[in-house]
Amino acid sequence: MNRNRLLQILILVAALIVGIYAITTTFSKEEQPVKVGSMAQEFKLLGLDGQIHNLSDYHGKVLVINFWGTFCPPCVREMPALQKQYDLWKDRSVEIVGINLNESKISVESFVKQLNIGFPILLDNDTVRKKYKVMSYPTTFFIDPQGIIQDIFVGEMTENNIKTRIEKIVRTSQK
Repeated sequence: MNRNRLLQILILVAALIVGIYAITTTFSKEEQPVKVGSMAQEFKLLGLDGQIHNLSDYHGKVLVINFWGTFCPPCVREMPALQKQYDLWKDRSVEIVGINLNESKISVESFVKQLNIGFPILLDNDTVRKKYKVMSYPTTFFIDPQGIIQDIFVGEMTENNIKTRIEKIVRTSQK
């Protein structure tokens, strides 16, 4: 009976050690912070074009990532401004990408067609939104050609807001 008791204690201690190890490794894994000056987080998302898009596809270009939804009035209002800037910059190593927040492909396609949006629209099932810690919509990230976040704008932007931020990154990345 003494031997069984010792075996039970050893099993309990081993289980406790494994549990503590699992908890500490889970909480000690530091996620890279998403802030100005940090590297943009890699992603892999399906686009409305049927292609898989990765962050790395845009390396070497200024990248504007706009998290949006059709349910969001400020997102809807800023779409024409994003499209105008896309048209202005698309041939000059600047990409604008919209990441839709968890809506059906049919709804997003209909919206994009109605507003005649030509820049890539990617479909997120909340994984990239969480990775980028997006809490409010719209949220837009401005990323330099090396993949470093240069600006984060939360809320509706005007065409001038977008253009000014892009111009600043283009100027500094050409030095």
